[in-house]
Amino acid sequence: MGRSQSGGSRSSSQKRRRGFRPRRKKVCYFCTVMGVSIDYKDSDLMRRFISDRGKISPRRRTGTCPRHQRELARHIKKAREIALIPYTIN
Repeated sequence: MGRSQSGGSRSSSQKRRRGFRPRRKKVCYFCTVMGVSIDYKDSDLMRRFISDRGKISPRRRTGTCPRHQRELARHIKKAREIALIPYTIN
């Protein structure tokens, strides 16, 4: 006669959506923390924005704004040139 629906017949896409949480938007570290400026001599701060292979991390990963990302890249390159930060990490 009619269709009977069983309680446990959900599709896999419905199960996946159940645990979905929207991602929190990343905020620029340099815009939020007052008093912190980008300086090529501060190698500890520079290392925070470099990957484990020595690459400059992209904006989508670090959450920095475009202005600070450009400035950060410029200072990282300057620090590499005067050997404060290695070009590659072995």
